Amino acid sequence: MLESVHHVAIICSDYQRSKTFYTQLLGFSVIRETYRADRDSYKLDLKINENTQIELFSFPNAPKRPSYPEAQGLRHLAFATRNLDENVKYLRGQNVVVEDVRLDELTGKRFTFFADPDGLPLELYEQ
Repeated sequence: MLESVHHVAIICSDYQRSKTFYTQLLGFSVIRETYRADRDSYKLDLKINENTQIELFSFPNAPKRPSYPEAQGLRHLAFATRNLDENVKYLRGQNVVVEDVRLDELTGKRFTFFADPDGLPLELYEQ
């Protein structure tokens, strides 16, 4: 019945900073950018691949949400990569704090975490 994840929606605190992070640093391409004057809000649709998108929203005075690792709700957003070491080196070269690479004891795959400008935990998971 369900085939794949279509998109993940993220509300950010600083639209321009997050737009730069997701487009220039992570390299996602812009599908469309919409300013909704009635909400004083931007909606930025970003292409991850042919099937998956990120919707990046800005809302004035949006409440903060706890995002520490063991909070209830969405725990983190994970991106698949074929070259974890190259991605870690790139992110660290952009002054992004990246945790040490760990091994998933259940799958034998390597992974690590970093955060977006609002502290949302992001994972790189090697394929």
